[in-house]
Amino acid sequence: HGRICMLGCLGFWVQEAVHLPLPGFDAKLPLDAFFTVPTSGLWQIFFTLGGIEVLSNGGKITPGDMFADGRSPGDINFDPLNLGGDDAAVRRFELAELKHSRLAMIGLGGLVHQEILTKQATLEQLQS
Repeated sequence: HGRICMLGCLGFWVQEAVHLPLPGFDAKLPLDAFFTVPTSGLWQIFFTLGGIEVLSNGGKITPGDMFADGRSPGDINFDPLNLGGDDAAVRRFELAELKHSRLAMIGLGGLVHQEILTKQATLEQLQS
């Protein structure tokens, strides 16, 4: 949930600042933009992400069997820069990610509620 919220916060700000030059991509508020996506597009996203989830867990889809082989939650064996060379570094990065994830979950909730209450984009509200 934390990684998704980090990307969600980034998406809120990028969506406000960057628009594709096509019709239908001009919604200024992120929540308005979400509701302009066709239903088939939302299903496409849902099934793509579901497929990635199933494939990355080796077909194990319940929490009971996902971690039966000793893998810890969030560990998908992706370290292209070899930052986790020693255990102290791994623990430090895990703690940093946990702190950032918690802050992002709170922040995304704030972004959503701020937009619902003020009907104003975040960066626009900060500038005024």
